[in-house]
Amino acid sequence: MALLKRTEGKIKRKNAPCLPLRDIIVFPHMVIPLFVGRPKSLNAVEEAISNEGNLVIVFQKDPNIEEPKYQDIYSIGVLAKIIQSLKETTGVMKILVEVSERVKILDFSTFKNYFAVNFDFIKEDLEVNTEIEAMSRLLLDLLHKYLSLNLSVPKELYSTISTMESPSRICDAIAGYLPLKIKDKGKILETIPLKERLNIAIDILNKEIEVLEVQKKIQDKVVKKIEDTQRQYILTEQLKQIQRELGKEEETPEIAELKEKIKKANMPKNVEEKALEELNRLSKMMPLSPEATVSRTYIEWLCNLPWAISTQDNLDINHAKKILDEDHYGLEKVKERILEYLAVRSRTDALRGPILCFVGPPGVGKTSLGKSIARALGRKFVRISLGGIRDEAEIRGHRRTYIGSLPGRIIQSIRKAGVNNPVFLLDEIDKLGKDFRGDPASALLEVLDPEQNKNFSDHYLEVEFDLSKVLFITTANTEFTIPVPLLDRMEVISLPGYTLWEKKEIAKHFLIPKQMKEHGLTESNIKFSEDAILKIIKNYTREAGVRNLEREIANICRKVTKRIVETKKEGPYIITTKNLEKYLGPEKFTSLEIEKENKIGVATGLAWTEYGGEIIFTEVLTMKGKGDLVLTGQLGDVMKESARAALSYVRAHSEEFGINPDFYKEFDIHIHVPEGAIPKDGPSAGITIVTALVSCLTKRPIDANVAMTGEITLQGKVLKIGGLKAKILAAQRAGIKKVVIPKENDKDLIEIPKKIRESLEIIEVEDIREVLKHAII
Repeated sequence: MALLKRTEGKIKRKNAPCLPLRDIIVFPHMVIPLFVGRPKSLNAVEEAISNEGNLVIVFQKDPNIEEPKYQDIYSIGVLAKIIQSLKETTGVMKILVEVSERVKILDFSTFKNYFAVNFDFIKEDLEVNTEIEAMSRLLLDLLHKYLSLNLSVPKELYSTISTMESPSRICDAIAGYLPLKIKDKGKILETIPLKERLNIAIDILNKEIEVLEVQKKIQDKVVKKIEDTQRQYILTEQLKQIQRELGKEEETPEIAELKEKIKKANMPKNVEEKALEELNRLSKMMPLSPEATVSRTYIEWLCNLPWAISTQDNLDINHAKKILDEDHYGLEKVKERILEYLAVRSRTDALRGPILCFVGPPGVGKTSLGKSIARALGRKFVRISLGGIRDEAEIRGHRRTYIGSLPGRIIQSIRKAGVNNPVFLLDEIDKLGKDFRGDPASALLEVLDPEQNKNFSDHYLEVEFDLSKVLFITTANTEFTIPVPLLDRMEVISLPGYTLWEKKEIAKHFLIPKQMKEHGLTESNIKFSEDAILKIIKNYTREAGVRNLEREIANICRKVTKRIVETKKEGPYIITTKNLEKYLGPEKFTSLEIEKENKIGVATGLAWTEYGGEIIFTEVLTMKGKGDLVLTGQLGDVMKESARAALSYVRAHSEEFGINPDFYKEFDIHIHVPEGAIPKDGPSAGITIVTALVSCLTKRPIDANVAMTGEITLQGKVLKIGGLKAKILAAQRAGIKKVVIPKENDKDLIEIPKKIRESLEIIEVEDIREVLKHAII
């Protein structure tokens, strides 16, 4: 092939071998080593070596592109000659090239098996006038300044470039050898007119110098700060040594200030000794060392804890009763317990704070009750949520050996309260977790034990803190998931839920006034009829608490507020049963009294959940088969065993009930508890399953107005169950008229409000035959 020779205005060669470079741009008159690794690039180099070593070098805009196209490269390349080449064992080729001049890239493609270009030579106007000479000298001055600021570039570069006579070469050499951005180098490469190219180079160098000057200022400040710190340390040490020689040693202002804080903190003697010991260690450290920061933070934590700061309890029982009644309706058992505590406190100071655990469904006021107790006692209130906590250090803190360590949330909350006897609410204690980082429930054993929490030890503090004055209150939806040792340390008070009448009173006296205030309404704007409130409770909510009831009331208040703003009419807007649907939409829960129908094989049972009592239906169906028992509805192991025990009892007494003794040979029995997506378990559905089985096998319907709960034995005895109050409330909400319960639960009826007992016929039974007598028609 012919050599690449210059002929003005004409393309002397097409499909010239081409080497695309990434992350680097070279300029004319540079001699530079290059490493070639891409297969097509290697082929292009070999093609060039076979033709006197001439090739065109082009430059990629994006270095990540493996197979560049014409639009991916700069429009200007350079013509180069390969001086040396060496192929390594890894397949990479090292070449030394000498660049001669710029060329215009007309086309870029793959020819045969290598990168190739069509190009044209460029005619440059290199005439030097006075302005060009001045710009060239300015560029050299900027280079000198740049090299004085950037110590990473050798200063000898200035000597080399300043000997060049051509302004074009000076500009290209500066662009080629300085560590400028690829984008900036590309601008200089693609600019052909010399004056314009010099201008661009001057602008780029000025910007780089500005950045380097700012960088130098920052560096100087850092160095000065370090020097000042070292100087201060040396002077401090010298001063200390002089004071030792003179026999008197004075403290620095910081040490003196911390010592004063320690004295004012009224710490126990052993804690004060620990703080002074740590202060002595701090005085011997460099002020800005990491160890000094850790030590200083520790001392400040000790000083800021309320070792001897307490609020004075308001022991006026009448005042406390008034506050509790203002904030909560009902909940007599809880209020009575708080008043008992105050009564004993008024007689003696030796009583330690009780550890109370409020257990009940969501929305019954467990958390807000804690705030009311604090207000009634005149104490500070702090709350932490334990839901999802899995790390023991959240309770006890991290040891000071860890970077960024802090005390646990107990000590942090005490500090936040500022007193050592707040009302401390530990919310959602039944939702504690545990993993490889420890068991937070075990860490709480010491916190919630009146015999141990006087000497509570936090890993961070490493000294004991007295928690015995704190009134701890915990809340939970269920006590079954609380570890037994932890539950044993607490006084459990159940809040099973509100009756229909209690909800009505709560809505009238608490929820409606609260929502009216929050929505900027007064009694002249909106009024609720009692029937409307009852309808909201019955047909728009179904819960043990009042959280959804409050949401529905808020929904009505929002709509009334919007109407007032739109129509400019202040009302009053009367909410009645007739217009309630206009505000809340269709009824969410149809009254179960309307739906009731006496059916064969369908019995109504009562269940307890962590959200309150619920009614559940047990359905039994027989079909031709071989006596298989099918159980569906996500039943737990205990409930499955109850179903098998019920079937065994029915088989054993089939003749007594008028059932064919061989029914199990001819039929398969399917027992289903609807709402199959919800897991169900427990033994209290035993009598319900027996009733549904007998009804199905005798083809006699069950009274839909009867609900029941009780465990069954193989002798037909009805055993005691738990959660009776919640179950009775669920029956009342559902409009049930008659409830069958175990005889052993008669003592629990005292907890049922009188209105509820009077509205239901509660039948106590000892044997399943009594249940069947009342339930099957």
